[in-house]
Amino acid sequence: MTRAIERRTFLAAAGAGLAAAAIRPSHAQRQRLRVGSTPTGVPFTFLDTATNTIQGIMVDLITEVGKDAGFDVAVEPMQFSALIGALTSNRIDIISAAMFATDQRRQVIDFSDTVYTYGEGLMVPKTDTTDYADLAGLKGKVAGVQAGTAFVEPLKASGVFSDVRIYESIPDIMRDVNTGRLGAGFADFPIAAYNLQLGRFPEVRLVRSYRPAVTGSVAFGVRKADAELVKRLNTSLAKLKQDGTVKRVLAKWGQE
Repeated sequence: MTRAIERRTFLAAAGAGLAAAAIRPSHAQRQRLRVGSTPTGVPFTFLDTATNTIQGIMVDLITEVGKDAGFDVAVEPMQFSALIGALTSNRIDIISAAMFATDQRRQVIDFSDTVYTYGEGLMVPKTDTTDYADLAGLKGKVAGVQAGTAFVEPLKASGVFSDVRIYESIPDIMRDVNTGRLGAGFADFPIAAYNLQLGRFPEVRLVRSYRPAVTGSVAFGVRKADAELVKRLNTSLAKLKQDGTVKRVLAKWGQE
């Protein structure tokens, strides 16, 4: 009888232990979110050919946010112009790229709090030594800009250029400025500056005197009505700003 009671007691305790283990979250059970990033936006996001993975500021930041908020990150590379469509069609869960949180985009998706703020940079052939201050001085030139960015419509609406050509990637714009096919190229200032520091386009000059026509704030993109995820992102982002993590990530990639 005593042995039977002991056996029942052991089985009950074991069952309770298994139930508790099932309730406790484990690393294997952590939520895994698909993150859309671009392969050509160095230093924000880019393809590291040595590891064949997407790296950069926004990858590091969403990874750190995920650690704090309790989710793992699966980065999926795609062109910038495809990011919002991928998000709204449920192919990804978060956009983490050099994307401005504009009013127009907020009609389609939601955004986290601001991660970083900057404007467009102007690139011209090195043979053009003019210190342009604004768009007016570029009258009649052929301009290039990346598809889907907040710079496209203002450049078209300015009426300054003889043609505004749309490109899929910033390196493509820089290549055509480098060869003289474009008289002016526009891109996210930090991305343009970082690429030129690497010496990849020796015949391109970044115009430091130029004042951007469009200044915006980069943030994480999330599907409409996913308020809980926005809250988690904002809570963790605030903590990482406070403890210096965001500043360290930016400094790692040469940004202040």
